[in-house]
Amino acid sequence: MTQVEIDYVEVSEVAGEPMSGEQLERLQNRYLWARRLCKGGDVVEVACGTGPGLGLLKAVAKSLVAGDVSDTMVARCRSHYGNRISVSRFDAQALPFPDSSKDVVIICEALYYVPNIDKFLDESRRVLRPNGQLLVVVANKDLPDFNPSPHSHVYLGPVELNERLSRRGFAVRCFGYLPIDTVSLLQRILRPMKRLAVALGVVPKTMKGKQLLKRLIFGRLVSMPAELTEASRYVEPVSIPADVPDRRHKVIYCAAVLQ
Repeated sequence: MTQVEIDYVEVSEVAGEPMSGEQLERLQNRYLWARRLCKGGDVVEVACGTGPGLGLLKAVAKSLVAGDVSDTMVARCRSHYGNRISVSRFDAQALPFPDSSKDVVIICEALYYVPNIDKFLDESRRVLRPNGQLLVVVANKDLPDFNPSPHSHVYLGPVELNERLSRRGFAVRCFGYLPIDTVSLLQRILRPMKRLAVALGVVPKTMKGKQLLKRLIFGRLVSMPAELTEASRYVEPVSIPADVPDRRHKVIYCAAVLQ
């Protein structure tokens, strides 16, 4: 099965769907982090989904284009942004941009859906200018209760990101966001139960299937916005080593500069 044969709506964060407050904070924070590295640049977001962060990026970028492999995602994104932002359907493994034409390539919480990650990394290197940046945000696979998403292929942590990007001429910096020891007491109590559920394979696979669990763990859910605002709170991610697995943070950020 190729990437273009799958519709990721059922496993993705989609505008208008319920999500926990923590999920919303994670969503906001990754785009507020990325926009600090996009100022004045020609930017592309790959696997943009319904595009919640595009407005934030557009406000600081010289130019911005975005795309997703899902027709449904692209249609929803276009219905919100109209002519404000160019959104099209494309495959992360074959970026439709000329060589050395972009300053920043962004992929958030989607790298593991790309069937051949090396093709995407090669394509990112091709389209980036010297000193251009590849910004990656991924769920931390190195936590003991990590639960891979359906349709995912390979998850990369700091070690794997550093290895694959370094050999392509990138200088890699990794960061951790949302320490597990700062989450709610209930989440910490339930972590061993989640680890067991993951091991037994009984965690719901779709976003809708997970909604009841979210309500039990996080309480009241909120509706995912179609577009994030600048008023959101921002927490600076913590620099972490890129040569050892991280066991402390829920989310890994990576900023790789093409040398």
